[in-house]
Amino acid sequence: MDKSALIGSWKMHAWTRQSVATGEITDALGPDPIGYIAYHADGRMMATVFRRDRPTSGEEGWTEGEKAQLFDDMLAYVASYTLKEDRVIHHVDGSWNPNWHGDLSRPFVLEGDRLVISGAPGIDPKTGEEVVYRMEFTKV
Repeated sequence: MDKSALIGSWKMHAWTRQSVATGEITDALGPDPIGYIAYHADGRMMATVFRRDRPTSGEEGWTEGEKAQLFDDMLAYVASYTLKEDRVIHHVDGSWNPNWHGDLSRPFVLEGDRLVISGAPGIDPKTGEEVVYRMEFTKV
């Protein structure tokens, strides 16, 4: 695939996770997450996703538990990327989850202004469960 088809910013519309053990499908960060993934012509990319209903702090700030929940309710990383057949490989430089440093290989489908990244099993950092994520985007 020509890399130019991916170039641009993509707005997330859905992010689900399917349990490998049970087959159950749930929203990864609640319904209607706030997220974008951007691919640049120089071979760099970035991704940021947040749960839509994140709480604001009280007058005393967040508790340690609330801070941990805020961490669990987001995703962010920066990387270079390469394409190999039907996969985009993110070579992660830095991430909210240090376990993601290195290569993340993701199958994807691109149809016009619609991008779906799905099909690679992974470990849910919040639960430790093996899951398959599905992310759906439209070009901005």
